[in-house]
Amino acid sequence: MRNLSIIVGSQMGSAEYVAEQIQEALVEHDIHATVHEHPVLSEIKDSAWLICTSTHGAGELPDNIQSFASDLAEVEQLTHLTYGVIGLGDSSYDQFNQAAKDLDQHLASKGAVKLVDRLEVDAQSEELPEDIALAWLPQLLAKL
Repeated sequence: MRNLSIIVGSQMGSAEYVAEQIQEALVEHDIHATVHEHPVLSEIKDSAWLICTSTHGAGELPDNIQSFASDLAEVEQLTHLTYGVIGLGDSSYDQFNQAAKDLDQHLASKGAVKLVDRLEVDAQSEELPEDIALAWLPQLLAKL
């Protein structure tokens, strides 16, 4: 069985719900996924991550993931890490999915290997965020 850490940045609960839906879907693919709603870098041991975050305020990370991001900034390299990113946002705002973009860029700058292109879920879409994420999931699975 493979392992994946799902790191959640959620201010209002949408990203958390999407992460939980993905976690359930991964069981069918023999992947054990742990959802980290209050991620602590030192406690995350898996070498494959899925960041699932919304953007808060004027392009900031949600409160629950800010400490994690600060700790991540102190790490010199993440070459052992593979990852994917799902961003939830609203394209009517100038900083659409900025938190996801920032985390994606930060991980890449530390040498982590991106498995698939970042998924940017738009609240303006008529589809449910979890349905969009589940439709994207096979791309990630093909690379795990």
